[in-house]
Amino acid sequence: MRSRPLPTLSLADIEAAAQRLHGIALRTPLLRSEALDAALGCRLLVKAEPLQRTGSFKFRGAYNAIAQTAAQAVVAFSSGNHAQGVALAARLLGKAATIVMPADAPAAKLDGTRGLGATVVTYDRWREDREAIGRRIAAETGADLIRPYDDVRIMAGQGTIGLEIAAQAAELGLVPEIVVVCASGGGLMAGVATALTARAPGVALYTAEPAGFDDHARSLAAGVRLANAPGGRSICDALLSPQPGELTFPINRALVRGGVVADDREVGTAMRAAFRHLKLVVEPGGAVALAALLAGRLELRDRTVVAVASGGNVDAALYARILTES
Repeated sequence: MRSRPLPTLSLADIEAAAQRLHGIALRTPLLRSEALDAALGCRLLVKAEPLQRTGSFKFRGAYNAIAQTAAQAVVAFSSGNHAQGVALAARLLGKAATIVMPADAPAAKLDGTRGLGATVVTYDRWREDREAIGRRIAAETGADLIRPYDDVRIMAGQGTIGLEIAAQAAELGLVPEIVVVCASGGGLMAGVATALTARAPGVALYTAEPAGFDDHARSLAAGVRLANAPGGRSICDALLSPQPGELTFPINRALVRGGVVADDREVGTAMRAAFRHLKLVVEPGGAVALAALLAGRLELRDRTVVAVASGGNVDAALYARILTES
């Protein structure tokens, strides 16, 4: 018996998402620094999604998904950025939202989600299954489960970043040659890769992950989904998914060249560089792409390179500590 084919993502899905998000999501800027260009020997453009509504790219996919559901309530599981995106999108669309979040999520993300009107249900990320909790709530309430990445609607919303990168680079007279995207479940990468493969043919796409959570880098090299070893730790709380998504990985395997990794020290360096040279607040998980580039993981000389800074929701105390480290 043949299994049902997995749903996939098209450029048309992303273009439709762009129409839904027009006037709702922000067209975040591509930032450039002469100092960073000189340090890397390339033309570096940083896509500033910390300036997006709720402080991360997650609002794009959340709004696109919730705008298409007939349910009057939604439920999601998230370490924080998807949580806030779903919470705001649900409020804007007049729907109730329940978010399953780890009890140790940054206080800024927990407070931000509650402040947007969502009900927060906390869990122990090391002992409990957030997906099982989300499925149970959805079954009990009739809510639509809005997954953080394994949903074509979510991937299409995130893919609008790829459309913007291509258009904004063209406005600068540039064509993206290398694009590096932070990866957890792979939804952002799948959307961006689908859009840029169509709009910037020949672009080399890479995922970026924290050390110890390099499931995409290893999976892309092996051609099959591989999981991370349990018990890993990283300051990049937004990028701790156990393995690439079931729906996202086939897309990324076909379109993405490989993966790069940065450790916590390198992430801190990137956060300080973004603050100093771009005047941009970037959370640890949002800084991994820039961190990998600054650490020399790819050959960039004389290329036009884009790093997606995916979010800026960082606790003040952690951010202050990282900024004062050397």
